Amino acid sequence: MGHGGNVVNELVTDHREVEELFGRIEALPPGDKNRKIHADQVTMELVRHSVAEEAYLYPAVREYLPDGDAIADKEIEDHSKAERIMKDLESHEADDPEFDRLIGMLMSEIRAHVTDEEENLFPKLQKVASAEALNDLGEKVRRAKKTAPTRPHPAAPDTPPANKLLAPGAGLVDRVRDALTGRGKND
Repeated sequence: MGHGGNVVNELVTDHREVEELFGRIEALPPGDKNRKIHADQVTMELVRHSVAEEAYLYPAVREYLPDGDAIADKEIEDHSKAERIMKDLESHEADDPEFDRLIGMLMSEIRAHVTDEEENLFPKLQKVASAEALNDLGEKVRRAKKTAPTRPHPAAPDTPPANKLLAPGAGLVDRVRDALTGRGKND
């Protein structure tokens, strides 16, 4: 899928890519080592996506929507839950029964979050923000994902300005670690 356009198009494309990876995991039998590879890919995508949303989307939600603070706080809490699950998932291989429990929890959490964003948050934001503002947010989100971390950091700040300052450094370290270990790559 191509990335580009306004923030909603960008984030929906991310959602579809993650769902495709979930489908790959579900299509494989329990214990298959490729389930871990796909889970690592999911984690990498979700962490980048979450960091970008927390840096740019949720501040815009707070600005544009009358109930924006409550919505943004709920979305950030959803991210925190998912990030804790991903952190736990990192230490389990595909043949560990705990892996199946955690990946199931992650899929459930992310699918509920995606449904909420796409059915509630995005339509509300599209009604009140200008096309120019949504396009600008899309560009900021794309830039943020390029330097964002690829591993869960549950203790890291999730609100501006600290998240915008720390994410690129953590992202660089994560990408170096990923390159050295081959994490998220098929053999």
